Amino acid sequence: MLAPSLLFSGPPASGKGTSGLELARILSCEDPGVPRDCPCPACSRHRLLTHPDLLSLGPRSFFAEISAAGAFCCRQPDPAGRLLFIRSVRKLLARFSPVLWEEDSRFKRISESVFVLEEALDEISTLKPEELKKSVDKILKNAVKLESEGMSELIPIGHIRRAAAWSHLAPTGKRKMLLIENADRMQEGARNALLKILEEPPPALSIVLTSAREKALLPTIVSRLRPYRFIRRSPEVEAAVIRQVFKDTLPAGVSIESKETRGIHTYLSSFLPVSEDSLRPLAAFFAAFIARGTIMLLKSKGVSPFQDELIALGTYATALAEASALGKPGKDTQSVIATILTGTEKFEIRGLFAQFLRMILQVVMESRVSLRQARRPVLIGDLDIWRKCTAEAAQAVGTYNQSPVLALERLSTGLRRGLAECWS
Repeated sequence: MLAPSLLFSGPPASGKGTSGLELARILSCEDPGVPRDCPCPACSRHRLLTHPDLLSLGPRSFFAEISAAGAFCCRQPDPAGRLLFIRSVRKLLARFSPVLWEEDSRFKRISESVFVLEEALDEISTLKPEELKKSVDKILKNAVKLESEGMSELIPIGHIRRAAAWSHLAPTGKRKMLLIENADRMQEGARNALLKILEEPPPALSIVLTSAREKALLPTIVSRLRPYRFIRRSPEVEAAVIRQVFKDTLPAGVSIESKETRGIHTYLSSFLPVSEDSLRPLAAFFAAFIARGTIMLLKSKGVSPFQDELIALGTYATALAEASALGKPGKDTQSVIATILTGTEKFEIRGLFAQFLRMILQVVMESRVSLRQARRPVLIGDLDIWRKCTAEAAQAVGTYNQSPVLALERLSTGLRRGLAECWS
């Protein structure tokens, strides 16, 4: 017997969200004896992600998937190609359901983008193949705008409360499904509100939570869920998924034999305007600037000699930046930020700023490898400063919609001051 509340945990791109959507379709199916291609009205609406008994929420980056599906739709403008593209956009639009945004004043700001996307999707099925490219480009443009203006990095309490009210309404069909992706990324109040639903779930409701970080969920929430663990797909399976879903292959130069390859992630990232390969040297450029600024600040205070960790970071990060023709960062904060904004297209793609911050932390950690290899003592007290400051910057942009420019300015100041105090 299926438990009322489930947890799908596992690495990114392991099929958790897709399985949740497919489970919703199966539970609503009006003819369970028919295979997966069941033509019943309930299954048809679930395939289009328009069934009123499905409510999905949670922070995610959709642009890469929408771009990949759009490219496939233009290459193969048959019903399958168009359906894949429509579903990819509707996954984003589901986050802006009136159910979740009722009486929220912020919805007025983004409602125009929602309306334009809905209107454009209605036309996709009837457009001639030669007309698709123009329509897909228009949809991509509005999807970027909607993501950047409307999505936050944390699930707000208002969404959980409205989902709770929706869950107590009678289903239009057999059963309702509440799908919460990346459930570990919730505001504190939202966690408590979710607990109330899990403690006494309505009889006609199934709840699926997904997470790539199960340990970040509250134990009291996990204890009320039946867990299902998703494993990382092998490189061969990931390559097969790309062939079957997108009728495409991995980017040139990527080998499926590499155990480090995350094929689906690599494939989808190839559709982003800023790749990880170009983001990494920009993160190193910023880290080198912080190391240099901190050393200068310590020098002005008469502190000498400087810590090995700072010197190692400056040397390592500068070398990465110079290898990509970025050169050494100057002393001026504004010029450094301007270089970063140019290389990231002003962080217009949602989630790119948070990825940039994660890349900074990765560069900092990598810079200490040489010290460990030389068996020199490595202190880790300053890592807390890096983590704290980058987490605050991520929240400022992702949750409070602060501009990346202001967030980078404050991050730069906070890091240099914090690190200088740590090493004084």
